[in-house]
Amino acid sequence: MSLDPQVVAYRAARAAAGTPPLYTQTLAEARAADLAAIRAGGGDVEPVHEVRDTTVPGPAGDLRVRVHRPAGDGPLPTLVYFFGGGWTLGSVETADGICRRLANATPCQVVTVGYRLAPEHPFPAAVLDCHAATRWLAEHAADLGVDPERLVVGGDSAGGNLAAAVTLLARAEGGPRLAGQLLVYPNTDQRADRPRPGRGTDPATDADPATDAEPRAAADEQDPLLFNRHSVDWYRGHYLADPADAADPLASPLLADDLSGLPPALVVTAEHDPLCDEGERYAQRLREAGVPVRATRYSGMIHGFFAMPGVFDAGRRAQDEAAAFLREVFGLPTPTADAPATATVGDAR
Repeated sequence: MSLDPQVVAYRAARAAAGTPPLYTQTLAEARAADLAAIRAGGGDVEPVHEVRDTTVPGPAGDLRVRVHRPAGDGPLPTLVYFFGGGWTLGSVETADGICRRLANATPCQVVTVGYRLAPEHPFPAAVLDCHAATRWLAEHAADLGVDPERLVVGGDSAGGNLAAAVTLLARAEGGPRLAGQLLVYPNTDQRADRPRPGRGTDPATDADPATDAEPRAAADEQDPLLFNRHSVDWYRGHYLADPADAADPLASPLLADDLSGLPPALVVTAEHDPLCDEGERYAQRLREAGVPVRATRYSGMIHGFFAMPGVFDAGRRAQDEAAAFLREVFGLPTPTADAPATATVGDAR
């Protein structure tokens, strides 16, 4: 399928504005531009019953976390969310809109982890931070009202990569026990020479909006107005101080020898995203290892759409799908038309 009409309009607006690719900017410029773009595309800011910042211990000092808590007493099912940004950009602020929506729509508590960024802190700093924060939340569940039996990790892009890596670490180190993993267009293969097959096969989804059978054009991966292969290479260059680290499964989860015993997964991909193939290959590897997987490719969409429901209708649909997955793994009831899954709004921030 060709680009969705909303993507065409978005691309045209970027062209008219002369928006430069993030990979042509300084780190400071790119970090500011990334936050501005996400805020502009995120839509209306949803009120949540409670939003507060605090810290949890990390391997190299305290880590900032943002807690989004819907109304409700006692321990709540909790999503530990890792923001995207190529391990180089992003913060708890860039994920704020996503986390507010998921906290309300599920409803569940969402804790965003402010992990260390590259190139100041290259691989494996981010992975270790995310695992340490997740483990602390499980072991000190009462401190933040976490139900440790209903703990899920998730993230978009680099955050999806980190969530997948945390599941591998949690399995290897005997905890914490995770109820699920939410992987939104995740990086799963960091090798510079990784295979990039054209698509055209059904990704074996339960609810796949893709209907076309034509491989993606190579031009999609070079378009300077959209996330492209140059973007992927730029981020990888900042994150991996040693290119050989690409072979480490904590950097490239797709290269793990064994994916059995990992928690159920939702893998969301975008048709016109250079990361689409590796995300779908990871979903297939999980499925082959006996892990329950739901994989959905969004036709006509591009990398980043999940964070931009104010621009792309598919972004809101994907967030709705994520909330439905969370309800399933948390054992929460499915909302009816008369009782939507929206948390009670109290003192909103």
